[in-house]
Amino acid sequence: MTFFLLYSGMHLYVFLKAREALSFGAEVSIPIIIFMVGMILTPFIIHFSEKHGFESIARDMSYLGYTWMGILFLFISASLIIDIYRFLVYSATFIFQKDLTIISPSARFSFFIPLLLSISIATYGYFEALNIRIEKVTVKTSKIPKGISGFKIVQISDVHLGLIIREERLKRILREVKKVNPDILISTGDLVDGQINRLERLADLLKEINPRYGKFAITGNHEFYAGLAQALDFTKNAGFSILRGEGVNVSGLINIAGFDDPQGKTYGLYKDISEKELLSGLSPQKFTLLLKHRPVIDKDALGLFDLQLSGHAHKGQIFPFSLITRLYYRHTAHAGHLRLMDNSYLYVSRGAGTWGPPIRFLSPPEVTLIELVYVDKD
Repeated sequence: MTFFLLYSGMHLYVFLKAREALSFGAEVSIPIIIFMVGMILTPFIIHFSEKHGFESIARDMSYLGYTWMGILFLFISASLIIDIYRFLVYSATFIFQKDLTIISPSARFSFFIPLLLSISIATYGYFEALNIRIEKVTVKTSKIPKGISGFKIVQISDVHLGLIIREERLKRILREVKKVNPDILISTGDLVDGQINRLERLADLLKEINPRYGKFAITGNHEFYAGLAQALDFTKNAGFSILRGEGVNVSGLINIAGFDDPQGKTYGLYKDISEKELLSGLSPQKFTLLLKHRPVIDKDALGLFDLQLSGHAHKGQIFPFSLITRLYYRHTAHAGHLRLMDNSYLYVSRGAGTWGPPIRFLSPPEVTLIELVYVDKD
């Protein structure tokens, strides 16, 4: 209901801006209103269509509805800046009793400039979302055997396999993974998105990646949205070992601990395990990798892990939404590398796929290469 009201309000704002700029009557208003109502209902239409097996309808509506959502967000972001400026000019006119309308943009200008900007940025953002890049992080540690210095861990996060992210996009992601020939492959949640019917071919593509020391995954919030049983089956079929509130030692080399996303609490499916208790049971002499979908730090666990890998925030995916994710995760990070206290580190991936709009702007998708390099403790 919150989403429905907010999204409806966004459409009302755009409709009023268009009517102010173009002064159209009922013969134009009615078709626009019908289109906008259809766009507001698109997420529900997609869910219903996919649930009842109308996959082609669901996919077409996903591209149309979510692309429109991205353009709408960009339009409103640009339009609000102009509206704030217009309000300041109006206020100055009222305060100083001077006619300043000459420096105030017209209604048509205030509509068409944001429209052109939003369409241009969305077009660019579509291609930015396809431009997968490798981000390399080097971690120096004395907790790995000297003989394996240069141990390569590859992280993928927030792939969102589903109606929009299909074979071609997954192949682009896996092409980058194969380039670096990882020792371990990690998925930090949201591997799938929404309903996950008929994704067998995608599981086969993932299964082709066989790192020497295995593949490990955790749940994200979308695994619970998709249906946890289906999501876990898909992830296992793709060759991943799933860590749900448990830790493992990999061939005597490093420890890996993984936790469920808190979204599981809503469905009564969350494995509520104390991070401190679990991590305390792992050998402190070994490098400990902590996997959590959201970039949230448990202060009680600081010093018990060496590197936490997370995702979830997409670095906002579409600027200026990144300003909101930066503010929300201001105590940690919404993207990138952060040193914590007690020799613990956090790395937050921007994600490899997209949620909703197939668009990224100033937040390119990534595959992350974490290279562990041995250094003498002294």
